[in-house]
Amino acid sequence: MSFLTEHFGLVFVIINTFFSVIIVFRERKDTINTWAWLLVLTFIPLLGFILYIFLGRGISKERIFDLKMQTKVGMNVEVQQQQRALTRGLFPKPPTNQVDPRQLIYMLTMFESSLYTTNNEVKLYSDGREKFDALLADIREAKYHIHMEYYIYRADNLGYEVRDALVKAASRGVKVRLLLDAWGSTQANRHFFAPLTAIGGEVEFFFPLFLPYINPRMNYRNHRKIVVIDGEIGYTGGFNVGDEYLGLVEKFGYWRDNHLRIRGHAVYTLQNRFLMDWNSQQKNDVAFQSDYFPDFSSDGKLALQIVSSGPDSEHEQIKLTYLKMINLAKKEILIQTPYYIPDASIHEALKLALLSGVDVRIQIPNKPDHPLVYWATYSFSAELLEYGAVIETYENGFIHAKTMIIDSGIASVGSANIDVRSFKLDFEVNTLIYDEKFATELREKFYEDSTESAILTQEKYNQRGLFIKFKEGIARLVSPLL
Repeated sequence: MSFLTEHFGLVFVIINTFFSVIIVFRERKDTINTWAWLLVLTFIPLLGFILYIFLGRGISKERIFDLKMQTKVGMNVEVQQQQRALTRGLFPKPPTNQVDPRQLIYMLTMFESSLYTTNNEVKLYSDGREKFDALLADIREAKYHIHMEYYIYRADNLGYEVRDALVKAASRGVKVRLLLDAWGSTQANRHFFAPLTAIGGEVEFFFPLFLPYINPRMNYRNHRKIVVIDGEIGYTGGFNVGDEYLGLVEKFGYWRDNHLRIRGHAVYTLQNRFLMDWNSQQKNDVAFQSDYFPDFSSDGKLALQIVSSGPDSEHEQIKLTYLKMINLAKKEILIQTPYYIPDASIHEALKLALLSGVDVRIQIPNKPDHPLVYWATYSFSAELLEYGAVIETYENGFIHAKTMIIDSGIASVGSANIDVRSFKLDFEVNTLIYDEKFATELREKFYEDSTESAILTQEKYNQRGLFIKFKEGIARLVSPLL
């Protein structure tokens, strides 16, 4: 009997440990993430390697987006002008008196190169049917192009409704481009979109799967929701395309979300983001055309900045935006999120705000769409109770809104949850609105939702059973990987 046969277990452990260290540490992950993967690779060695290949590999070194696209569309000129003005101390007039947003504007302009625009009209939609009725109406009025990007697109009643509207638009000469996340939109395949592509519409999938549900980059998902119509109208927020977003799926009940319709120069940023995403997934890039960035007037007066982030970046732009908003708050922080699985910086910042006398209120779902994620959310949220936070569980269906409002002056609405996945693994986009009236509208809707919510008290939380405590413990242990 050879040495390898006789000592197979020891040899296997040594080889497993060696490759675990090499594979994990070469990605330069943060410490918590590194230890989580080491535990997986150590305790389930063979399956752990398979999981790591599909879920754990980083992509920060991959050149996914053509960053020169920003130069091609001409936005770099306006951004550079704003950056030069800020370095000279020439800040725009603060658009809200409730909170001083200048540091946040500075950070997003200088660090994120996010265009600051002040001529926007914004309509808020919190009901799925109302949002899609408005979108379908704009699709019917489209004249030149429709650029659409969603994480989830289902082949159900709403999916057919939107597809057929796009087919009609394409049949009258409108150029239609549709970009879908391959993992999130497995129901809507190319056969489903054949009527659209047959008349010239284009459909592409972000990180396409080479086998059903299999792709080495399947853990990295395009979670953005963007629609741009004729370069003048933009939609972005939390709603995907599917019947559940209309409240028609019994499991979830009423679907509570937030979505924006924007008309103004902030649409240029959404257009730029779409084109970079589109060009990242195909060989034939869409080149700059003036029709994509038309010169048009708007009666709007809202100040906006749009920020995006993704795992291809070494920085976590949206997390830093949330963190800065929390630190700017002096009176009140209102948060709606289906998933609250923060990293230490966000969690500690909220604790510090609470200890400083800031009123912090968080609304989360009362039911899971992903069990482990739900129990981690429940646990992390409850941890803030002892610091004085008000935690509410939404009882009128499922709350999916990703909203943060500070001091009734600045609001964030977008696709990014307050969790590690949104900060590190998914491609996200959020809109920052600097306006008292709009922030107050969002705030009023938040408190309307409070009337449909139950308060999670410390006493109620302490009464949870052993099985729930066990589920929370498992969920928190693997939370860096969720």
